[in-house]
Amino acid sequence: MTDKFDFIHEEMERLEREKLLIRLRTINSSVGAHMVVDGKPVLNFCTNDYLGLANHPRPREAAKAALDKWGAGPAAVRSIAGTLDLHVELEREMARFKGVEDALYVQSGFCANQAVIPALVGKEDVIFSDRLNHASIIDGCRLARSKIIVFEHRDPEHAEHQIREHLPLYRRGMLITDGVFSMDGDVAPLDKLYEVASKYGVMTMVDDAHGEGVLGKGRGIVHHFGLQGKFDVEIGTFSKAFGVVGGIIAGSKLVMDFVRQKARPFLFSSAVTAADTAACLESVRILSESEELVDKLWSNAEYFKQSMQQLGFDTGKTETPIVPVMLGEAPLAKQFSARLFEEGIFAMALGFPTVPQGEARIRVMNSASHSREDLDQALAAFEKVGRELGVI
Repeated sequence: MTDKFDFIHEEMERLEREKLLIRLRTINSSVGAHMVVDGKPVLNFCTNDYLGLANHPRPREAAKAALDKWGAGPAAVRSIAGTLDLHVELEREMARFKGVEDALYVQSGFCANQAVIPALVGKEDVIFSDRLNHASIIDGCRLARSKIIVFEHRDPEHAEHQIREHLPLYRRGMLITDGVFSMDGDVAPLDKLYEVASKYGVMTMVDDAHGEGVLGKGRGIVHHFGLQGKFDVEIGTFSKAFGVVGGIIAGSKLVMDFVRQKARPFLFSSAVTAADTAACLESVRILSESEELVDKLWSNAEYFKQSMQQLGFDTGKTETPIVPVMLGEAPLAKQFSARLFEEGIFAMALGFPTVPQGEARIRVMNSASHSREDLDQALAAFEKVGRELGVI
């Protein structure tokens, strides 16, 4: 008799054979430049904590105070009985931070994309999507059941070609791009994409998950290009530079009011806890008060990137503190990551399907929490392992 789960056994064996099986490491400490992972003290170059806010005392204390005041959980969806005054305060603060009229706080950046895309477009519409957009955008587009037309990565001319050819066949269109592409660290040409979309009356949306706290003096890619209030929808996350959890949808009051009526993750999933919300709010306030952490992040990133290039490593096309160390094949990247871990450096390998075949890498995530000594320690480890494995 055939085992109904034969297909799972076969696929797991293939992943193991091709060195593509994902193995989870366990964190035994708070997040920061120095962590304990699988029981081993390591230097952290793996998390998205760009500004070192995940374990900053101010968000921590804010979360504790909120837990005492509001309790462990809201116990309801936002649209029934789960909207706290704290949620509303965070939305107002983020609207000011982004320079837009309104914002909506949801459970994650992934949920934000699943919430807003199907709310604004449907099966009679067309979406123009950058080829390397994040999985959450891709899934949001699929949920919308719209026609998805891909334009080549960071290519406004090809986007215009696709819009000109396909838009007349559909009711309305939306152009969607990541702001900073998380695997390569390159930046979308948002100004040129905006010009193209505006020319044809296409709605615009940017996912700024890796731009907030990084570009535009910390306020993101829309500020970086001086497009405040012009992009129809901005998507963000509190799980990266802000160091907590949750997603944000920002734009005009008209669009946000409509999304509150239509967004299924908002309407049918419990609200984010008060503790998380308070921590997010405090992180936003820290970033609003000073650009010091942003400046430190960029200083660290430039030092690390230039040093890696001088050692002979290929750091790809990055324009941001994300530094991909390009290694080619997944088995080599996994071996490199394992050796780094032995040397006390936590930097995970990324391979297919997260990145294309033949473009496996170590993705180094720089942080404002790293000292110059931390960076030098990491560089020494990369040099040692790189020479040992014949990469440099």
